[in-house]
Amino acid sequence: MATDFQVTIDATEPHALADWWAEVLGWSVEAQDESLIRGTVAAGQASEADTTTHRGRLVWAVGAAITSPDPGRPRVLFQHVPEAKTVKNRVHLDVRVGDERREAEVARLLGMGATELWRSSQGPFTWATLADPEGNEFCVA
Repeated sequence: MATDFQVTIDATEPHALADWWAEVLGWSVEAQDESLIRGTVAAGQASEADTTTHRGRLVWAVGAAITSPDPGRPRVLFQHVPEAKTVKNRVHLDVRVGDERREAEVARLLGMGATELWRSSQGPFTWATLADPEGNEFCVA
């Protein structure tokens, strides 16, 4: 039996980064249940410090997740960490759009706040390595 998994990315602003990646991929940010959050705080199982407001809604401060509209793809969770990214990722995402769409996609992502780091190729494969708004590297191939 196969084991399911999610990809977890550390972020200083997890809700903003989840919004950014949801737009990049055409995915959705998972809704958080405000009444559940309020009830958990009221019951003393969490505190106001465990919450924040994002886009006018009460959410858990610890993070946000995005999901694909297509079934079977892994969930991506953006979890809050206090420190900024300081070294190269050991794992990264590849945004695969194909050779014919790569340049337009790179331009779109740069317009959304990504930073181009370098270009590379190996054999018939060519890609651009970018960084998201928090500095996490990813490739557009």
